[in-house]
Amino acid sequence: MTKTVIAFHAHPDDEVLVTGGTLARLAAEGHRTVVVVACDGAMGDAREPGALARLEELRASARVLGVARVVHLGYADSGHGPLLFEDPPDRARFVRAPLEEAAERLADVIREEGADLLLGYDPAGGYGHRDHVRVHEVGARAAELTGVRLLEATVPREPIVRIGKALQAVRLLRRYDFSDPSWFGSPRASITHRVDVRRYAAAKQAALAQHQSQMGKGRGSRLHRVMTAVPVPLYAALAGREWYVERRSPSSPSRPDRPDPLE
Repeated sequence: MTKTVIAFHAHPDDEVLVTGGTLARLAAEGHRTVVVVACDGAMGDAREPGALARLEELRASARVLGVARVVHLGYADSGHGPLLFEDPPDRARFVRAPLEEAAERLADVIREEGADLLLGYDPAGGYGHRDHVRVHEVGARAAELTGVRLLEATVPREPIVRIGKALQAVRLLRRYDFSDPSWFGSPRASITHRVDVRRYAAAKQAALAQHQSQMGKGRGSRLHRVMTAVPVPLYAALAGREWYVERRSPSSPSRPDRPDPLE
């Protein structure tokens, strides 16, 4: 039976990095997929020429993944790090948006689509980015408002922490503190869905390549360039699995007897 799945994300390119294989798989299996992004990828005035280039890249990525619809909730990026910039003149930064307001905007899309499943983020937002943590909060509240089933995208914490500590031991990674790993991912035991998306690695990699603005300078940009350049079999080995934790709220329906689209 065809289902409608909404993937709620913070920024353009997150749809690939976090759920790209899942979206490609669901679309290939005949389900309707929708991407809702909180932020437009711009830090300044969205009316400036070229300010919304990342939204155009998102739409191109969505076409590669077979996504039927893309929605922007209307917020600006909040940035990463200790400094929180003032709001631009035309819209609020996502982290400053009232929780109920943002959740209602997302809930409106859930109701309009008659969604069966919402994909959100874990409580750490993956790695502690303020906009990603806000996606978790807004997604959880929208699920309460609508009763939609919620799965939160995550990564297994333990292997990442082991790799991070090993890299720090040889001084190849300094930015993150792994002594308290609660800011990153989820414990392996809490993960409820492990989705094999290796068959959709080519589509996931091609969708990532649509985000050309993220291929510039910096460590994150270098990673983007490398991940779009490696052979597809290697990309499948590196990014061929995606993980989720199913969250329950008092208003959530019991698990349906119908087949789960992610199993």
